[in-house]
Amino acid sequence: QVQLVESGGGLVQAGGSLRLSCAASGLSFSNYNMGWLRQAPGKEREFVARMTWSDITDYEDSVKGRFTISRDNAKNTVYLQMNSLKLEDTAIYYCAAVHKLRTGLYVGRKSYEYWGQGTQVTVSS
Repeated sequence: QVQLVESGGGLVQAGGSLRLSCAASGLSFSNYNMGWLRQAPGKEREFVARMTWSDITDYEDSVKGRFTISRDNAKNTVYLQMNSLKLEDTAIYYCAAVHKLRTGLYVGRKSYEYWGQGTQVTVSS
């Protein structure tokens, strides 16, 4: 069974850093595009970052230069390094995956085949 298990969320002060991890199992990890999305209270879920199976990356404008997505195929894990955190980064962060040959069935930056359970990130002043 496919599972995406997130870790690393928590409480940090504004300006601080946090590193999220997402461990994948039950899938051929190196053949999947991976993404991070988030949802703040009262807001729609939004795209944060993605990395394709071929290591192409893309970021939402508000996190560009502060967040870095990476992957370790040997560990079946994708990471999100978050630096210079702001109050508006507070949200539940989700890890997601879609097979490279099925991307045509999942249209849009918020559309993925598999989802993690989410992990809370809270930024305080």
